[in-house]
Amino acid sequence: MFEKFKIRKQIKVIRQRISFLEQKRARSQAALVDAILRKVDPADEDVEYFNQFTGEIDRLRTEMHELENQLLKDKKTGKV
Repeated sequence: MFEKFKIRKQIKVIRQRISFLEQKRARSQAALVDAILRKVDPADEDVEYFNQFTGEIDRLRTEMHELENQLLKDKKTGKV
C-alpha cells in the first residue's frame, strides 16, 4: 500500500515539474516563432533553451508513463 502511495506521489511531482517546464519552454518557443515571423534567424540561446526544455519534458513524460504502467501492472496482478 505504501509503495502505491509513493508511486502516485512521484507521478504528481513529475506532472508539476512538466507543467513548470512547459511554461518556460513556451517563452523560448514564442521567441522562436517571433523570429520566424520576422524572417530572421532565431537567437542560438532561444533554440538551445527550447531544445533543453523539450528534452527534459520528454524524459519526464517517459518516466511518468513507466510509473503509471507500473501502477496498472501491479493493480492487475494484485500486488498493490
